Amino acid sequence: MPISCLIANIDLTHEQQHVLELAFRQALRKLDLVDRNNPICELVAKKMVDIHSRGVTNAIALAELTIREIGLPKQ
Repeated sequence: MPISCLIANIDLTHEQQHVLELAFRQALRKLDLVDRNNPICELVAKKMVDIHSRGVTNAIALAELTIREIGLPKQ
């Protein structure tokens, strides 16, 4: 599941969308998740949107916090 499907109905600027997409790809790389149909990808996307809504706007920080809060080990 690409994060773009999840954020399509959220009022975000182009820059905010771009940051979320970058962070999502970074988190998936760190977790070694290649198959976007893996249910963990949806979990990552939802958690990332939640963290972003709390004010985290840096892509690297978003990726790291998402992984930490989900509790998945980085590869």
